[in-house]
Amino acid sequence: MGIKHAVIPAAGLGTRFLPATKAIPKEMLPVVDKPAIQYVVEEAHSAGFTDLLLITGHNKGALVDHFSQSAELEETLHARGDEQRLAALRHLNMLPALHTVIQARARGLGDAVLHAAEHVGDSPFAVLLGDDLIEPSNLLWQEMLHVHRQYGGSVLALMEVPDSDISKYGIARLSPSNPAQVIDLVEKPSKAEAPSNLAIIGRYLLSPAIFSILRDTSAGKG
Repeated sequence: MGIKHAVIPAAGLGTRFLPATKAIPKEMLPVVDKPAIQYVVEEAHSAGFTDLLLITGHNKGALVDHFSQSAELEETLHARGDEQRLAALRHLNMLPALHTVIQARARGLGDAVLHAAEHVGDSPFAVLLGDDLIEPSNLLWQEMLHVHRQYGGSVLALMEVPDSDISKYGIARLSPSNPAQVIDLVEKPSKAEAPSNLAIIGRYLLSPAIFSILRDTSAGKG
């Protein structure tokens, strides 16, 4: 059976983008002609995930509104003959329905993922972070799902980064005997402390065993 659940954490305060994000969720900031969150949802849909869970915060109703059908707006565009914008709106209606869970306080990624436990249950699931945008046509998910089918467990997407950027990312420590196996993650280390230059890029396939681990893990940096 394939993996159907995809979790999209979107409860952060977006402080790095202030003042733009004071009233607008950072996930709704436009990237060219679409809000960032739409790229992530489209990516999840393209990868074949059919049950999407948005972990959101208070005052982020715009995220849900964006993916909700607006009959009045569609009728207005149809009456004006604006078929291009009408098609763009109807495209949103073709995406999988979003379930939502409120994370009352932004307490980091681990806590956000933990909020998905009841919805996901005992099934493996994907996690997609909106901080990294990936083309839906990219083969990343195809490769990650293949690895998961072959080996099971959890699968992380990694990317080489220059030394100057190491302190901005979570960095993976690989097994000396198996370079494909991650044995530790170091959150935003200095260059001297970094076990490698392989950064986590916000795409995960996780076993439900992660929930018990997260319950016993204290918050890290950032």
